[in-house]
Amino acid sequence: MNTIDKFVTSWDVKLFYAESWDTILKSCMFLLDARILHHTKSHTHEVHCSRERSRAAWKAVDEYLMPFVEKEKYELPSKCRLRPENDMFREQEQHKIHFDVNEWRCGFCKKSFRAEKFIDQHFANRHSNLLDNSQGRCLADLCGALHCDLTMEFKKPKSKCNAAAAARNRHLCESLADSCFPVNQGHSASRLHEFFLRQFCDAHTCNGASKPFPKGGRKQTNRFYLALCILTMLLLPVFYLIVFLHQREMKKGDQVFKRIGKTVHKKKPS
Repeated sequence: MNTIDKFVTSWDVKLFYAESWDTILKSCMFLLDARILHHTKSHTHEVHCSRERSRAAWKAVDEYLMPFVEKEKYELPSKCRLRPENDMFREQEQHKIHFDVNEWRCGFCKKSFRAEKFIDQHFANRHSNLLDNSQGRCLADLCGALHCDLTMEFKKPKSKCNAAAAARNRHLCESLADSCFPVNQGHSASRLHEFFLRQFCDAHTCNGASKPFPKGGRKQTNRFYLALCILTMLLLPVFYLIVFLHQREMKKGDQVFKRIGKTVHKKKPS
């Protein structure tokens, strides 16, 4: 083998080893990326629960149930899915600070946002480790029983009543009444059990005989008193203004009568 052949052969061997090392390096990088991706996925909290519908469900509970529960001084059982502790988003929702229409702040890290949807995304991306995504903690699953469509910010258009869906929702609603207000747990539980059936469950029918929330709730009461206070504040200055103007006109009238009287006295012959 001449010198040129030896050079070519040695170069081929080096090239082969170089290509082999390059292949090995690429394989190692691929395996490393795969391990990182698997590690990331295994530590990512995959949440299959609608935050918006869970918020609507809690709104229905807070406005149309809790005022009556508080009035009875009744404590919901731990197995009751309507307890605040059984809402997987409750801690995050309590750490929303709403300063203004376009200003929201995260109570965990103090970061500000212009809309609620952005702070919701922030919670999902940065504070998902605070969620307890265990079974039975998704309030959105109870939306059918709690009439969430009536409390959501963007309400769905009414559709034709489905008798089978209404029956399922009524069954779920009645199971909530049984688990949250067991009738064998005293008078308060028995009264609230009956109230829950009337307030939430009776409307799950296609005959239209009953409407949801017939007993009212916290929101209506607050609105009434707020409207009354505003009306009083608006009418009070108007009332005082009318009284003031009336008194001023009365004084002017007295002065005119006095002047007329003096003029008449002056014109009388001596």
